[in-house]
Amino acid sequence: MSSGKLTSLLQPLVEDLGYEFVGIDHSSNPKNPVLVIYIDAPEGIAIEDCARVSREIAALLDVEDPIPGQYQLEVSSPGLDRPLFTLVQFQKFSGEIVKVSLFAPQDGRRKFKGKILGTEENQVIMEQDGVKVTLDLGNIAKARLVPDFAGLFAGRG
Repeated sequence: MSSGKLTSLLQPLVEDLGYEFVGIDHSSNPKNPVLVIYIDAPEGIAIEDCARVSREIAALLDVEDPIPGQYQLEVSSPGLDRPLFTLVQFQKFSGEIVKVSLFAPQDGRRKFKGKILGTEENQVIMEQDGVKVTLDLGNIAKARLVPDFAGLFAGRG
């Protein structure tokens, strides 16, 4: 089943439980397939939140059976290196540094790292080494924020 169909199935459940549905990461490794559901909340995510959502999702997936074969289900907070899946998420984190991997090469490369400048239609605009780059959202395989550890720990003495 495609990520889009899984999202359509799981997003309403996660939101009904009171959490933000961030996205899905589905590893297709045949030896160890893993389905990761990322959730968030304004006050953050605790282990109890992940356990609660995991139980509900597992029950729904048992009934609907959208994924053939066995797989491991994980429910997680997005973490400091937050994955980005949608244009809304890219826009929300405009100004942040992101690492992006593409399905198909663009300008001879598949990996980009730079500041998110914004979004337009179905594209993400970022700055890579001082050059403006426009990436089609549909060609983005993975995107994750790059945590600013220096900034996070600057106030500690």
